[in-house]
Amino acid sequence: MRGRISSGRGARIEYGADYNPEQWPREVWVRDVALMREAGVTIATVGVFSWALLQPAADVWDLDWLGDVLDLLHDGGVAVDLATATASPPPWLTTAHPEVLPVDELGRTLWPGGRQHWRPTSPVFRRHALELVERLARRFGDHPALVAWHVNNELGCHNAHDYSDDAAAAFRVWLRERHGSIAELNAAWGTAFWSQSYGRWAEILPPRLAGTPANPTQQLDFARFSSDALREHLRAERDLLRAITPDVPVTTNFMVMTESSRMDYASWAGEVDIVSNDHYVRPGRHEHDELSFSANLTGGLAGGRPWWLMEHSTSAVNWQEVNRAKRPGELVRDVLTHVAHGADAVCFFQWRQSTAGAERFHSAMVPHAGPDSAVFREVAALGATLDGLAPVAGSHRKRAPVAVLFDWDSWWATSQEYLPSSRLEYRRHAVEWCTAFTDVGVRVDVLPAGADLTGHALVVAPMLHVMDTARARRLTDHVEGGGHLVATYFSGIVDANAHVHLGGYPGALRDLLGIRIEEFTPLLDGESVELAACDGAGTDWTGTVWTDRIDVVDAEVLAHYRTGANAGRAAVTRRAVPGGGSAAWVSTQLDAVALAALVRLLLPPAAASELPTQARGRVELVVRSGDGVEFWFLVNRTTDPVDVELAGDVLHGVRDGELVRLGPRGGAVLRRAL
Repeated sequence: MRGRISSGRGARIEYGADYNPEQWPREVWVRDVALMREAGVTIATVGVFSWALLQPAADVWDLDWLGDVLDLLHDGGVAVDLATATASPPPWLTTAHPEVLPVDELGRTLWPGGRQHWRPTSPVFRRHALELVERLARRFGDHPALVAWHVNNELGCHNAHDYSDDAAAAFRVWLRERHGSIAELNAAWGTAFWSQSYGRWAEILPPRLAGTPANPTQQLDFARFSSDALREHLRAERDLLRAITPDVPVTTNFMVMTESSRMDYASWAGEVDIVSNDHYVRPGRHEHDELSFSANLTGGLAGGRPWWLMEHSTSAVNWQEVNRAKRPGELVRDVLTHVAHGADAVCFFQWRQSTAGAERFHSAMVPHAGPDSAVFREVAALGATLDGLAPVAGSHRKRAPVAVLFDWDSWWATSQEYLPSSRLEYRRHAVEWCTAFTDVGVRVDVLPAGADLTGHALVVAPMLHVMDTARARRLTDHVEGGGHLVATYFSGIVDANAHVHLGGYPGALRDLLGIRIEEFTPLLDGESVELAACDGAGTDWTGTVWTDRIDVVDAEVLAHYRTGANAGRAAVTRRAVPGGGSAAWVSTQLDAVALAALVRLLLPPAAASELPTQARGRVELVVRSGDGVEFWFLVNRTTDPVDVELAGDVLHGVRDGELVRLGPRGGAVLRRAL
């Protein structure tokens, strides 16, 4: 099976980092391999930014030094994830062919000096990149250290949206394939508005800077095209690698984290043999919940199968306004969370901290202080911890009773201008719903919006704005089959072309929800409303960002507005359908306390918490299963010790009688027989 590394020890959680030996003299390489063995490193990603050294000039190649590195790593028992080195073209290439450089929406060329200075649609760049890939594959394809190919690096991190003439030509081809004819494109884009009707394909451009925001469907299609263009580059390198080395799995590192929005990874996941992800924490009140959400979504993209954490940091990064070192316990807790959601490899950027270059202050496994340092001792201890979790390797994430859906089309569409509110935060809204279930102790899966919903008792669609007929039908089938649905404000409003569904909001979901909305009533900055839950206890909740003027057609009112323009009207509704299913609507952004209370109200019996009462909200539970056992990952979300009464063999953590003791920001892994 592609994606599984075999070793004499059997399955294991791989452990390692990006390794950049080209930054160091050769005498350091030998010391590095010895230190890797000391730290428990089993895998290294090599060659990510080495194109200029592998090909110093157009007709000059030097692959011998890379061969020496692979030999050293193999002799030291370290496997290699070999990068194709195409992430950043060398100076000779951009000097000879400046037409490969990307162009921004203002028409400005983005010059060399950083990284990823190439157009995804440039045929010149593609030709040179594939020549490099072929050289590497033919030279190292049968090297005993090679266990995986690493295509490019963080595709689209800095060059996702290119507005060049190459991009314009490729965009027209993409549009012709999507829409078929100019007439159909005009209909899809609604070009009758503002006299935008096109007569020839050559008239169509990317949404370059104009006097007003561009046509919203043009923007949405360009976002889709840009993601697809990067995916096409991934496919080109992958296909060449598979042709030469068919038995070596291919991966590329996604960036499922914070605001990395430009790549539709749901459409990419099927293109690789191993789903891999890079994740870096942005400090804040809910930083660990965001990490868990990202790891959870990566597991969803992988279909619950194992995936690789390709990059994260041992401590501080270098690109935030203030780069905070990790606090005690955070490193292990972060890693356990990723492994809980399916990571079978845990890797850092990078192995040895650089002395020069833009990332010289980014933390590494071996810091500037050297191996006689707290960071190195901690990463060495982590290597031993992961070695003890070898039984987990290869297991799949157990399906959770709740699914939260995530959709890149809706993220892009709700980020545009000329909407009812510019305060919509699609990803944050989804994270908050996921956090709410963790707050009440319920396991949740974060899934691409097109994923199979079978087995999930409750499905949440936060701000699922783009809703074609097929997607609405899937959600309806889920409810009519006895499942439960929660949709939130601004969901179901437009079709795949960003055209508004007529007849009243929430458009495609209106009949399923049993409500009708004539007009949105978003809230101003600093404005809030009070809600009263219809639970007989007079519970007050607070809402911000958005409200709806709801007319109830066929639904139960679970909460109504006490204040604001919609005072006295429904705020949260639920419609029961024959067969035991239900569909609920939440028309405002609830605060964390209110959202947790609502989640408790909406949870069906099949989605009850599996945690003891005292641990709910304080501990996150994720379960992996395989070969007749389950692995329960318990992650302490607090800075206080937490005791959890659970049975099971402890693979990691501390047991005291019937209690599993979790230190501040600590964790434990239990093996439980089925």
